[in-house]
Amino acid sequence: MTSHKPVGPVDTTKVPRYAGLATFAKLPQIDQVPDYDIAIVGVPFDGGTSYRPGARFGPAAVREASRLLRPGYHVELDVEPVNEAQVVDAGDLACTPYDIAQAVKEIEEQALPLMATDKRVIAIGGDHTIALPMLRALTAVHGPVALLHFDAHLDTWDTYFDQPVTHGTIFRRAFEEGLLVEDSSMHIGIRGPVYDRADFLRDHEFGFQIIRCSDLDVTGVPAAIQQVTERLGNTPVYVSIDIDVLDPSYAPGTGTPEMGGLHSRELLALLRGLNGINIVGADVVEVAPAYDHADITSIAAATVVFDLLGLMVNRSKGASFAGERDLERSAV
Repeated sequence: MTSHKPVGPVDTTKVPRYAGLATFAKLPQIDQVPDYDIAIVGVPFDGGTSYRPGARFGPAAVREASRLLRPGYHVELDVEPVNEAQVVDAGDLACTPYDIAQAVKEIEEQALPLMATDKRVIAIGGDHTIALPMLRALTAVHGPVALLHFDAHLDTWDTYFDQPVTHGTIFRRAFEEGLLVEDSSMHIGIRGPVYDRADFLRDHEFGFQIIRCSDLDVTGVPAAIQQVTERLGNTPVYVSIDIDVLDPSYAPGTGTPEMGGLHSRELLALLRGLNGINIVGADVVEVAPAYDHADITSIAAATVVFDLLGLMVNRSKGASFAGERDLERSAV
């Protein structure tokens, strides 16, 4: 943690939440503080999307929706993230909208200076392509990580229209590049048809476990939390959340919506149940505000970012897994 007293968000009892600059949750910009613990950065790139474009406008929309947040205290996680750590808005990473390979290179180069062993970064996309350069930058500092991936889709295709890097191929590339800890990664929320049965066989070969939405219908959220915490243990984790993991009724503003997704409360319960995992980086991607209604999707994404902040700060304080705390209470 930084040694200075954290500079918090603009006091919204004095300046209304709808007024002023729309940094994430009205937090200070990175150049307004001497140091930081967690940086939130926008990555407005959607050149790797395969269906509906528009996620390049996601960072701005999520920041605007985050005006609604009251970031002082997270009740369920029992943490004051912006008072216990210095959280900043690092602005947007600039990259070309015309060349995927060049954009990925530019994102990695600009993300790397934000990374350090004692700092955490949460990226707001942009389409899911941005996860690959963020992982490359992160692992340059932390070494290989486990991936905890919330999504309707596997994102482990080989190529799409002969392109090796798109929003549907990044985690295959991450596996091939040795960015992921072997046999430690998981997908949550997978659903819908795929092009080929072999897609799942290959995904298994890459060392992923899958919790489908239909699995949650049978086992429920608590069993999923236990499965995830047992698999991840104390391994450094990168959490990647495609907003289309939510059902379209809860997140219509996304590029590839799929029926039968998580309810917003299920997603939050899953995240909050992972209190104590060693999150070293994260992203929230695929918010495409042109398809949104009443900012439903942007509000969901902003709330998820706030939960990730709480999880990161609690981990820095040595918080135990939620399940372990429940066992401790029952033993008293």
